Amino acid sequence: MATAEFYLCDVAIDRSFSGRDARMEREQAQAVHDLLESNTFIPVGHGGGPYRLKIATVDGRLILHISEHQGTHVVSHHLSLAPFRRLFKDYARVCETYHDTVRRFGTERLEAIDMGRRAIHNEAAELLRERLAAKIGLDTDTARRLFTLISLLQMGKQQLRGFLT
Repeated sequence: MATAEFYLCDVAIDRSFSGRDARMEREQAQAVHDLLESNTFIPVGHGGGPYRLKIATVDGRLILHISEHQGTHVVSHHLSLAPFRRLFKDYARVCETYHDTVRRFGTERLEAIDMGRRAIHNEAAELLRERLAAKIGLDTDTARRLFTLISLLQMGKQQLRGFLT
């Protein structure tokens, strides 16, 4: 008998907005690569994957569309992003500081900034795991990478709002 597989084999991000910069595209590609390289993704009550995940946000809600590898829809989960607002702002700020520091001073001044970024990632990953626990089982590294992707999606939408206003 085959063992059930509980992992993501594909991740897609909502592309209904524009205004993203090349740096964000690279960060997204790296996060997707890292996520697909190693992850634990267990939709509660489903017999096994592998799974495809589409991440979107609509009206302040995270939407996770989950399907089987062949494309058969499994479930869609909607999650309020309100508890993550402070973390999104802090993460965006620390990422900008990180990139500014690299441009101005090189890599020698990054240790403290990187520690702050990791702390935000850890807090956000734990919150994401808690908020999804009844719906999806995630390990910490998977939750961290998903938070990165969700943050990039939010940053892209913020850039578009800033461009339009």
